[in-house]
Amino acid sequence: MTTGSAGGQWRALALICAGVVCAMTSWFSATAILPDLVRDWDLGPEAQAWLTNAVQLGFVAGAVGASLVNLPDIVALPRLMAVSALVAALANAVLLLEPGAGAAIAARALTGAALAGVYPPAIKLMATWFTRGRGLALGFLIGALTLGSSMPHLLRALTEGLDWRAVVIGTTLVTGLAAALFGLGLAEGPHGFGRATFDPHQSLAALRNRGVMLANLGYFGHMWELYAMWAWFLAFATAAEAEISAFPAGSASMLTFLVVASGALGCVLAGALSDRFGRCATTALMMGLSGASALVIGFAFDGPGWLLALVAVIWGVTIVADSAQFSAAVTELAEPRFVGTAVTLQLGIGFALTVVAIQIMPWVAGLMGGWRWAFLVLVPGPVIGAAAMLVLRRLPEAAQLAGGRR
Repeated sequence: MTTGSAGGQWRALALICAGVVCAMTSWFSATAILPDLVRDWDLGPEAQAWLTNAVQLGFVAGAVGASLVNLPDIVALPRLMAVSALVAALANAVLLLEPGAGAAIAARALTGAALAGVYPPAIKLMATWFTRGRGLALGFLIGALTLGSSMPHLLRALTEGLDWRAVVIGTTLVTGLAAALFGLGLAEGPHGFGRATFDPHQSLAALRNRGVMLANLGYFGHMWELYAMWAWFLAFATAAEAEISAFPAGSASMLTFLVVASGALGCVLAGALSDRFGRCATTALMMGLSGASALVIGFAFDGPGWLLALVAVIWGVTIVADSAQFSAAVTELAEPRFVGTAVTLQLGIGFALTVVAIQIMPWVAGLMGGWRWAFLVLVPGPVIGAAAMLVLRRLPEAAQLAGGRR
């Protein structure tokens, strides 16, 4: 491979994205089969929420811990990602043992912690290959994460009527494939950030950087909405399925797959827009559209089916479209030697917020008498996030973004 060539960077991006798609299939593997686990394991509402939230908490612990010891900046990235993907695959396979709710939740937490060694380092690894076009490249990368996150729902839709273990086996095998892709097919690019030494103060330094903090605040608002929607859209769609005779996509699982997977298109689109028109403008636009979708989707709850599908897919496209651009902004605004630490800390705090949002959603649904209006609680996130990015757009630091495109 010629490391400086355009062909080399796109080959590397393709391998990184393929590995991320495979690894991230383990994220929602339990969520996709939750109705089956509720039936077979007699799970209550609290245990149901924790089967999803444990992954988020594990990711937070892994990401914050990695940032505190500067792990993504002192360990070779392909090696770190390969080992982490292998651990995620093994932890995911624990579900096959039917260990009971407590042990399953612990295994899901380990899965999340392991994936913290895949996703944040993948962002830094991509950045070593791209200086120009970084927003588009990150768009492809987050699109890969989105596609991977949707795959368990597709597996469940395609294996409907079969044992739920088919989903766990499939996601475990492809997560193991990710370890092979990372370990055997990848190297760091020619635009490295330099190897750092252990310095825990760098995590706090990232929080004191005004530009980084505004980009982080935009990301935090975005994350308040994103994973709560991804985690509970199946419950929303299942409830809506009982109200609509001609349900779109044929089943709640298939509609959920289409909604989550459609975000991959949004990520690539926003990446192209961000490099052309600016990171701040693009993220504010996407958060405006996703917040509006959260606001109105309850009106389509009881049909017609085409309207529910239209609003849901627009939401699916826009809710994650801006995600890559917050990380791209941090790679451009943070101290270069500690880009990995700054990105990992951003992700760790953002995912900590998702724990709260995911946990309160069933409570909000119960308070509102069902899932129809439950997503209204997510609207403040994109509103606050868009405001933060518009403030950043007016500051001098914004000149560092996307070659001066704000």
